[in-house]
Amino acid sequence: MSQPEDPTALHRRIDELAQRVADLERMVGRLNDAVPAVPARPVPQERADVVTIPDTPYNAALWTDSDDEGLGLQNRRAP
Repeated sequence: MSQPEDPTALHRRIDELAQRVADLERMVGRLNDAVPAVPARPVPQERADVVTIPDTPYNAALWTDSDDEGLGLQNRRAP
């Protein structure tokens, strides 16, 4: 079992601890001043060149004589 310390030594250690905490707070304050602030993200602005595509079906003539992706030509068997 450890011996109880005398009250004056205990007060001295508490004062030393408080002084070291104050030193650390000053050091952190100086570091915060030295590091540049991170700029905020820019707010995205609405773009005028966005095109809205309608939900109406496309003209079937656009797809005449075209291949179905991955299936080959129409009226032919896939490999």
